[in-house]
Amino acid sequence: MKKIYTNYLANFRGLSREIWLLSLVTFINRAGAMVIPFLSLYLINVEGFTLPQVGWIMSCFGLGSLVGTYIGGRLTDSIGFYKVILASLFMGGIGFILLQLISSFHAFCIGVFLLTLMADAGRPAIFVAADAYSKPGNITRGIALIRLAINLGFSIGPLIGGLIIANINYTSLFWIDGITCTIASLGVFILLKPKKLKERNFEKIVVIKQGLPPYLNKLFVVFFLIMVAYSLAFVQYFSVMPLYYEKVHFLSEDVIGWLMFINGATIVIFEMPLIGWLDRKKVSKTMATFWGIFFLGLSFLVLNLTNWSGILIIAMLLMTLGEMIGFPFSNALALEMAPKGRKGSYMGLYSMSFSFAHLIGHNGGMNMVNNFGYFNTWTVFTIFLLLLGGATIWLYFLLKKAELKNV
Repeated sequence: MKKIYTNYLANFRGLSREIWLLSLVTFINRAGAMVIPFLSLYLINVEGFTLPQVGWIMSCFGLGSLVGTYIGGRLTDSIGFYKVILASLFMGGIGFILLQLISSFHAFCIGVFLLTLMADAGRPAIFVAADAYSKPGNITRGIALIRLAINLGFSIGPLIGGLIIANINYTSLFWIDGITCTIASLGVFILLKPKKLKERNFEKIVVIKQGLPPYLNKLFVVFFLIMVAYSLAFVQYFSVMPLYYEKVHFLSEDVIGWLMFINGATIVIFEMPLIGWLDRKKVSKTMATFWGIFFLGLSFLVLNLTNWSGILIIAMLLMTLGEMIGFPFSNALALEMAPKGRKGSYMGLYSMSFSFAHLIGHNGGMNMVNNFGYFNTWTVFTIFLLLLGGATIWLYFLLKKAELKNV
């Protein structure tokens, strides 16, 4: 047991102080993001919207994320990641507080769009900050630690959120989200001052840009499309899946919170050791992305095998395994493919893959369920991810071929 504990702690050694501080701020921010997993339930149960209406609101969520990440990526390259992260957190916190005042469908579409635009502008900046603060050879583990902070926050957030909904009401969540985002922005201001960054040569504006921009890099475009499709299936767990838990398996909000807690808690305990082990094994980042897609597809497949509610835990664990393997390595792959001086633009486009997924995925999933039911929807996603896995293996060979040409 002592050896296991020692090996676990070894996965965290060697990471810079700034990565730990950035992870702490990220945790505070994500712990408050308890509205997101329950947003579809709130829109239906409190606001009385239909499934197609909820789909369109979630598309506005994706559109705001798309515009926000694009702007955030450009701003990161021009003014630096520090200012972008600070502004995104503070303005996102104000947005969460104001969102609860909206009740009409069209106003909600506009409000959700503006909120996610502000909140997601900081996503590319976080990735670039992780790259800037990481020591040589530690970028994947640095990203994994930040993801651990995100998932620790997401594991605690839905759990507390579900209990708050069950014992108080939905609108309390908006206040908590807004306040925690504001606290996170204060943490950035206090802990990551730009003066320190300048002293350590981290916050320099890059003038010379090398290589192609991301949208002209054919291999990166293929990778981007794969990530859009991967994320399109993944986001179902944050909109359609909570409805499936409630409508088909009759789970209450607090039980749904506990189920989502399994995802975050598993990542907190196992992701860093898993990433550290895979890193030491020199696993290809592209093939790690493939395995992430494979396990996500398996999670949809098992849902159709039985009506036993225990299968929800198995599906959640399979999805979590895919998430732990696929996303840290795909983050690292995107940074690896980015030439000097263009990391903000590349990570902006990479982050936009999630935005496109939000734009298309929630609406598509809601309408598929509305027209064809949950069983057929899960079947379609299983086949879709199987084909996507094949495309990822194809990308692996394309990258190998390009690497041999450059030798």
